[in-house]
Amino acid sequence: MEPTTFEDYVRERGPGLLRFAGVLSGDRGTAEDVVQDVLARAARRWDGISALDAPDAYVRRMVVNEYLSWRRKWSRVVPTAVVLEDSEGADFAAAHAERDALARRLDALSPRQRAVLVLRFYEDLPDRQIAEVLGCPVGTVRSHVSRALTALRVDERDPAAACSPARKGSHDGDH
Repeated sequence: MEPTTFEDYVRERGPGLLRFAGVLSGDRGTAEDVVQDVLARAARRWDGISALDAPDAYVRRMVVNEYLSWRRKWSRVVPTAVVLEDSEGADFAAAHAERDALARRLDALSPRQRAVLVLRFYEDLPDRQIAEVLGCPVGTVRSHVSRALTALRVDERDPAAACSPARKGSHDGDH
């Protein structure tokens, strides 16, 4: 059942939007700012948004667009590690090192590549819906996924190479 008022929508969907924006941006502060900006705009137009067939998809697209806009506005946002639930008995140092390495590799992706991976693997959307959210052809989604996954692969002999500035610069044309 869809929320009937904007307040109900924020109460029910707000935490999920914040988690989504957090994974998308890699920074809780940025995620909070992005979601706040999006919800402020959505509140002014809620009657029209709530009347849509898929208001959640529309708001998710607003979050992605705002994130991409933030990435253009700020040349460099230093991400903090995305906080994941720790399981009991786990090797916390190893888990932290692994999350940190993944966060650095994700930060090396272009904003669109990161958005595509988050929409596919975090939101579990098919290519067609990702294309709708990003406003691009399905082939472009597949291209971004392929390039992003290639960039994330770690050379077992030199794991630092995946995060090197030279490699990061190779994605500048994907914006």
